[in-house]
Amino acid sequence: MKKIILYILLFLSLTGFTQSIKDNKIKSAKKASILSIILPGSGQIYNKKYWKVPIIYSSLATSIYFICDNQKKLTNYENAYIDRVNGRTDDYIDVYNNTQLISIIDYYERNRDISMMITAAIYLLNIVDASVDAHLFDFDVSEDLSIETKPEIINTPNGKTKVLSIKMNF
Repeated sequence: MKKIILYILLFLSLTGFTQSIKDNKIKSAKKASILSIILPGSGQIYNKKYWKVPIIYSSLATSIYFICDNQKKLTNYENAYIDRVNGRTDDYIDVYNNTQLISIIDYYERNRDISMMITAAIYLLNIVDASVDAHLFDFDVSEDLSIETKPEIINTPNGKTKVLSIKMNF
């Protein structure tokens, strides 16, 4: 049993997993993150992923639009409710009762808050994306996937032993 474990350990120690580095193009994940914090999309530009910038800005613009739209409607219905409570007439006097106005106010307030959370999530995803892209910028995605095997004789405490070494390139 000890001999089998020794052979397994020798096999694993002789197995080399390597990845070749073609260029010294190294992108800093910290720099990409800081750039994206300061100006959304600038980390993607730093990483040369230009196609992501319009997606980031259209997503942010859409979510900010919904924040503004929901806030405008929320303010409108809140003012109508305040006018009604203070005895003044409002635009919705014949359309909604007080309970319905409160439900509408809650609806737009919830939608505004959800839109704010979505905007924050898009902003954070922009930062995470820039950082991950910088980490993986020099990752080798070439088609050179290969395995090289060769028999070897190594010295062990029990004498010379035949082993099979495997080298994988990916």
